[in-house]
Amino acid sequence: MIVLDGAGVGALPDASEYGDQGASTLPHVSQNVEGLKIPVLQKLGLGNIVSLEGVTPAFPPHAAYGRMAMKSEGKDTTTGHWEISGIILPSPFPLYPHGFPPEVTEAFSKAIGRGILGNKAASGTEIINELGAEHLQTGKPIVYTSADSVFQIAAHEDVVPLDIIYNWCSKAREILTGKHAVSRVIARPFTGNPGNFERTPRRRDYALPPPRPTMLDLMSADGIEVTIVGKIRDIFAGRGITRYIPVEGNNEAVEQGIWEALETAHEGLIWANFNDFDTLYGHRNDPAGFATALEKVDHFLGQLLRYIAGKPDMLIITADHGCDPTWPGTDHTREYVPLLVCFGDSPVGGENAGEGSCCFSGTGGVYLGTRESMSDIGATIMDYLGVENAGDISGHSFLKGVRP
Repeated sequence: MIVLDGAGVGALPDASEYGDQGASTLPHVSQNVEGLKIPVLQKLGLGNIVSLEGVTPAFPPHAAYGRMAMKSEGKDTTTGHWEISGIILPSPFPLYPHGFPPEVTEAFSKAIGRGILGNKAASGTEIINELGAEHLQTGKPIVYTSADSVFQIAAHEDVVPLDIIYNWCSKAREILTGKHAVSRVIARPFTGNPGNFERTPRRRDYALPPPRPTMLDLMSADGIEVTIVGKIRDIFAGRGITRYIPVEGNNEAVEQGIWEALETAHEGLIWANFNDFDTLYGHRNDPAGFATALEKVDHFLGQLLRYIAGKPDMLIITADHGCDPTWPGTDHTREYVPLLVCFGDSPVGGENAGEGSCCFSGTGGVYLGTRESMSDIGATIMDYLGVENAGDISGHSFLKGVRP
């Protein structure tokens, strides 16, 4: 399963409640660039799900196709991934667009024995440029949030050792419970000098664990391998995961991480997230960068489909929410997400076989409609791997509709 983080395909019916009526990530990206070239996703049927400039519908598409609604309240990364895995949240995680209240900041300052800087919603790179020099002088950590439900702590590694930064995050995680139970506390260490600060790869996430078992818990308990590529491990607080392959961004995922998973895993689930769409392009209002990244992933998908040709593998391509780079502000957007499903053990014949045209006989062209919840993916994966839904896992499998 591949999650194109933030790649929504149109506003949900309740998007106006979130200020997102009219948001549409992939269509708006395609309209703001010239000549979007994603031939593999086009053949699979992305243009059949939603109208995209330069991406014509396929007749027939080589994958089963449709779209899914987010049934949970909210529009953040954790909510989307948890729903895919079978948990539907009745209320969203708390957000702090104007900073954290005194009851949080005072408790945190007391716990770490010093004051804080910032306490506002901001870009991580911008806020360390703004407050980094003062941090160097005072030793006070920079605390900030974003469009997600996060409490982020930035500190210079030469001023605050990593073990202390991580300890501060653990203390914050203990404080942020109840009505202030943000989905993640994030350590954001950086280095450098004023005017030339850089965030380091030693970020660490302290996630709120899921409130009940997910499909990952049930699968791993059943002896099935669960291999995670990228940030998804943190979203589930490491629970139900048997193997983790860390990567930094899309390029490392497509060049190393997913191939390592494919070559070393036996049976089970490989779940990868391409988070650059969200963090580097959606939140930073960069449709051109989004499009370029999409074209690179499309090329990778062609290689991946050639790799699974002839194997009994199911490939699912989806997203976790929208993040329209053309929309006012830098927040996520409440949207439908795409759903593409194909199998490797019976490639489509003809001259295009091996060029992104791999699918199980009977799968290509199957319209999966609009699914009422993203949890249908989790139910389908469990169905395919023979895992009994012994827990409170939401969702309805569509496997019989795509694999006779």
